[in-house]
Amino acid sequence: MTDHFSLLIGGALVPGDDVMDIVNPATLKIVGRAPRASRAQLDLAIASAAAGFPLWRDTPFAVRQTMLVAIADVIDREREMLAALLTQEQGKPIAQARVEVSRAVEAFRHFATRSLAPDILVDSSARRVVARRRPLGVVAAITPWNYPISIIGFKVPPALLAGNTVILKPAATTPLTTLRIGALIKDLLPPGVLNIIADANDLGGLLTSHPAVAKVSFTGSTATGKNVMASAAASLKRLTLELGGNDAGIVLDDADLDHVAPKIFESAFRNSGQLCVAIKRLYVPLSMYDGMCDRLAALADDARLGDGLDPATTMGPVQNEAQFIRVRNLIAGARDYATVLPSRAAPASGYFVSPTIVRDVEEGTPLVDEEQFGPVLPVLPYRTTDEAIARANRSSFGLGASLWSTGADRADALAPRLDCGTVWINKHSELLPSVPFGGAKESGLGVESGDDGLRAFTQLQIINATGRPEGLAALG
Repeated sequence: MTDHFSLLIGGALVPGDDVMDIVNPATLKIVGRAPRASRAQLDLAIASAAAGFPLWRDTPFAVRQTMLVAIADVIDREREMLAALLTQEQGKPIAQARVEVSRAVEAFRHFATRSLAPDILVDSSARRVVARRRPLGVVAAITPWNYPISIIGFKVPPALLAGNTVILKPAATTPLTTLRIGALIKDLLPPGVLNIIADANDLGGLLTSHPAVAKVSFTGSTATGKNVMASAAASLKRLTLELGGNDAGIVLDDADLDHVAPKIFESAFRNSGQLCVAIKRLYVPLSMYDGMCDRLAALADDARLGDGLDPATTMGPVQNEAQFIRVRNLIAGARDYATVLPSRAAPASGYFVSPTIVRDVEEGTPLVDEEQFGPVLPVLPYRTTDEAIARANRSSFGLGASLWSTGADRADALAPRLDCGTVWINKHSELLPSVPFGGAKESGLGVESGDDGLRAFTQLQIINATGRPEGLAALG
C-alpha cells in the first residue's frame, strides 16, 4: 500500500481534513489512503486560485509556455512510477497506463507550442479592430475515473496557457496518480496557479456553483453534466461538458471482416469498454452478420483478464463496484431478449467482467439504448446503408461514430450524415491534442483540444478604435 498523498492548495502540500481508502479493482486491496478535502479546504483552494490569478494572468505568454514544457518533462521522467500507480487504482493494463501518461505529456507539450496572438479584423483609415483573448479567471477542471490522467491534458494545459488558474478535482475512486503529479510539479508554478482537491463525491456541486469560479470543464456522465450545468447557471459560468456517448460503428458491405474485426474489438473493449468514445453499438450487414459475430466472439474468448500489473493481462477489471454491478445487470437482463455469446470465465475476485458479445438484439432494449460503459458490445444486423445511418442516429447521444469500409470515398460521402461530433473512418476513438473534440446532442457542450479547445478557456474581447479623421470623413 502506498501512503503519503496530499492535497495541493496555494502551492503547498497539505493533508486532507479526512482520509479515504482507494481500492485496487483487480485485487480489492487498498492501494493508498487519499486525503479527503473538507468544504473549508475547498474554499481555501478557490481563494488561493483567485489570489494567484492576477500574477499568472500577467505572466508573459512565453513564460507560461516554458512552464508547460517543464511540467511535461517532470511527468515524462516519472512515467513508469505514475503508470504503475494508475494501473493499481484504475485497473487498466500497464501498457495502456503508460500510453495514458504519455498522452498527458503530449498534451502539455502540444499546448506549449500554441499561440493566442491578437487577430486584426480591420485595419483601415476608418478604424482598427482587434480581437484579443483574455483569461477567464479561476477554472474548475473535473476529471473522471476511466482516464484520469490523459483527460488532465484536455483541461489543465490549455487553461494554464490562457492565463487561468485551476482547481483540479479528480474522481473519488481514482485520485492518487493526480495527487502524485501535484506533488511532483508543485514548485514549478506560482502558488495558487494549480490546486488539486480530492473528495468523496461531495464537493463537486459546491465547486461548480461557487461564485469565484469563472469556468467549469467537466468530463463525466450526461446525468451529472446536466447537474453541473444547472449549478453553474446562477452565475452564467462558461462551460465545457464532455459527456456520455453511445457510439455506433457501421460496417459497410465491402469491408474485410478479417481485417476490421480486431480493430473493432479493440475500439469496443479498450480499458474494459470504459471509454466515452468506445464503440457501444455495432451495425453489420445481414449477409456478414454471422461472420462478424463469430470473429468478435473468438477475440473475446482470447482476452486475458487479470491484474493490470501482469504483462500478460490484456484486459483489466471494471473500475468500481457500482459500475461493475450495473454492467453485470445489463448483461444478465439481455439474456431475456438476446443471445449472449459465451467467453472465457472472469476471475472470481475483483471487479472483472468478461468481454461479452450480444447478438440478436434490437433497439428499444437497455443494452442498446443506454451507454453500457463496460466490456459488452451489442451487434445488430441491417439491410441497407440508409437504414443503418438512420438507426445509428436514433439516439439522444451524439459523441462519435465510425464507418468501416475498403472504399474510402464511399465512407467519406456517408460520414456527414451521422449526427455526432466526430466520425472516424476505419478506426475509432482516436483523440489528439491538436484536433478539437466535442459531442452533439446530449453528449456535451463545447469542445476540448485543438485551438478551439484552447480558445474555450478565454473571453473574446474586441478592441475597436477610431481611425484617422480623413478616413472618417470619407465614410460620409
